[in-house]
Amino acid sequence: MARRFTISALILLLIGFTVAKVGALWSDKQASQDPQIVSALDAVSEANWQSSLDSQQRAFLGRLDARLQRNDSDYEASLLKSLLLFQTGRLDAAVSELQQLTTKAPKFQLAHLILGDLLLARFDQVGSVGSSTLLEQFGDDKEDRIEQLRREARARLRGYLSVVKGVEVPLALLTLSSATEYALVVDKGSNRLYVYRNIGSGLPPELVDDFYIVLGKKTGDKYREGDLKTPNGVYFVTSYLPDEKLPPLYGSGAFPVNYPNELDRRLRKTGDGIWLHGTDKSLYSRPPLDSEGCVVLTNEEFSRIGQYVEIGRTPVIISEDVQWRSSREWLDLNIEVQATLERWRQSWEKADIHSYLKMYAGDFWAKGHDIKSWKSYKKRVFAGKKFQKIDLSDISLLGYPKVAKRQPMVVANFRQHYRSNNYNGDMRKRLYMVKEQGRWKVLYEGRQ
Repeated sequence: MARRFTISALILLLIGFTVAKVGALWSDKQASQDPQIVSALDAVSEANWQSSLDSQQRAFLGRLDARLQRNDSDYEASLLKSLLLFQTGRLDAAVSELQQLTTKAPKFQLAHLILGDLLLARFDQVGSVGSSTLLEQFGDDKEDRIEQLRREARARLRGYLSVVKGVEVPLALLTLSSATEYALVVDKGSNRLYVYRNIGSGLPPELVDDFYIVLGKKTGDKYREGDLKTPNGVYFVTSYLPDEKLPPLYGSGAFPVNYPNELDRRLRKTGDGIWLHGTDKSLYSRPPLDSEGCVVLTNEEFSRIGQYVEIGRTPVIISEDVQWRSSREWLDLNIEVQATLERWRQSWEKADIHSYLKMYAGDFWAKGHDIKSWKSYKKRVFAGKKFQKIDLSDISLLGYPKVAKRQPMVVANFRQHYRSNNYNGDMRKRLYMVKEQGRWKVLYEGRQ
């Protein structure tokens, strides 16, 4: 009788692992007929895995060990490490890792499921999917729950492999001000949240942590209230809500963000209540697409992320597909945008009205202004100035996720110090800048 796939065998197959070292759990013929293999992760396809097995194993295991050294309660790292141990033929070590994990995280159903399968694999007794006794708790919807766990496993693996693919930098983080210690980047395509630390001016930020996340039930950018989608954009954490003030659904707490932002409102997007929050305490984790639009973490990981968040300052950039670039490309764009911001400041300070107004896009807007009224307003203001002194500090430059029908866009946040013959003032300001025909122009200007 032909053997059937176990959950663990399917997961390992999805990342291109070779399980021959622990016994042939399926025939080549069966594997070639399984439709799930066709969608194996591009990051480590079966075709190139054998040729670079040792180096990739070392890279993957090294990063997982580093994660566990920083935090021995990093349950996802333990889960992924067990799969890598299994792939290298260390079945007993893989089982031991999972046994410790399921003891520490008894609600981690995916870990229980894979442990049950590996215990069967130890004796080469491969039965039907769902042999773990944990599945007895699932009741009549057992098959649906198993499929949810499959999706969770694939999302976790895809996200992990995307992290170790190289030393590329997210274009979302061009410059972080010295007062901004951390930034969060959400990659919806990988169900991953990356935490980056600011290590200094002119240096790419450093990846310090990453998490599996749950997103809205529907894919794509959010446009309407109730569409069950997670928005794309540059946002900021606005507050913290502790668990005692929330329904059980939100788990250990929540960090609301400022959706809809200025651009969202301009695009007439509706809805609100987009939060980063925990998981219902009756569960450990949820399937990849299972929220009403929020970004959801496990409760342990939500608590962990709290150390990186500063209310009112920490940016959260949510993107359908994060744009990664080399350090050199990142630096080139950084210099280009900073030079544009400096030209804008200088033309304003020198009252060079022609150069200044040329830096505004044709569809510019501000509170109470379009481009026509803005030009008239600025001409009147400039006419009354004998001198102007303008300084910018606390500058952050954040690459905006792709927006339909828009060229590349950057959000500039800074503190503006203004002095003139008839007015003095300091304020927090925000510009949206877009690249049109090779030149950066101001699309929006307003207070933060």
